[in-house]
Amino acid sequence: MAAILHARGLHKSFGAVTAASDVNALLERDSIVGLIGANGAGKTTFINMITGYLKPDAGSILYGERDITRLPPREITRLGICRSFQMPQLYSSLSVYENMMVGLGVVLRNAGRGGYFSRGRPQVPGYDAPAEEVADRILDRFGLADDRDKNAQVLPGGVRKLLDIALTMVAKPRILLLDEPTSGVSAQEKFGIMEMVLEAARAEGATVIFVEHDMEVVSRFAQRVLAFYDGRIIADAAPEIALADPQVKRYVAGGSRA
Repeated sequence: MAAILHARGLHKSFGAVTAASDVNALLERDSIVGLIGANGAGKTTFINMITGYLKPDAGSILYGERDITRLPPREITRLGICRSFQMPQLYSSLSVYENMMVGLGVVLRNAGRGGYFSRGRPQVPGYDAPAEEVADRILDRFGLADDRDKNAQVLPGGVRKLLDIALTMVAKPRILLLDEPTSGVSAQEKFGIMEMVLEAARAEGATVIFVEHDMEVVSRFAQRVLAFYDGRIIADAAPEIALADPQVKRYVAGGSRA
């Protein structure tokens, strides 16, 4: 399987604190990779370097064959690397559908196609359809069609999480990074949310990298696990192998949840 992302020798320090130490990872296209580790282990630093929010002190990040190490976050997003956050980033005063249309309007402007009110109903890049049709398509994929007219601030936690992740899909990502996608949702919801998100990502051809503290979610959905401790990757293997690793048991699986 072809590689889509290659992190090589990443180092990042904040004063005396080392957040990344010689981090190396070759991620394959169409894979589902889980990142695990206690708070401060380096997971979010890794994601922030991939998405351009942090620049490594040393090392490089290749997206395909392109070096994206020094690119700003906006340019990295335009290339197809998109992320969601632990806390949903929504316009709470707008409806579910209006949130989607704002996101699609940004995509259209970034592509130089005007807004969704422009003449000729401009086509959304990657979808070859007008914004209204793309919004409905994504909402259907995420089971949000019945909530399209509801105000975002009144949605239950699990639905808000789904909407936040659905918004990342407007840019037709090739890599989708999820920061604790099941955080703040009930035990009854977590598997259903992950199944829906991964099904939607697969349908759009996105490789998924997700940070997670719930080992049930990791073992059930990840095809590969990167375990972080003290800024280093201490295990890189299939879930059943990584979670059985003595260091992972000691420093990660037995650690406290964030």
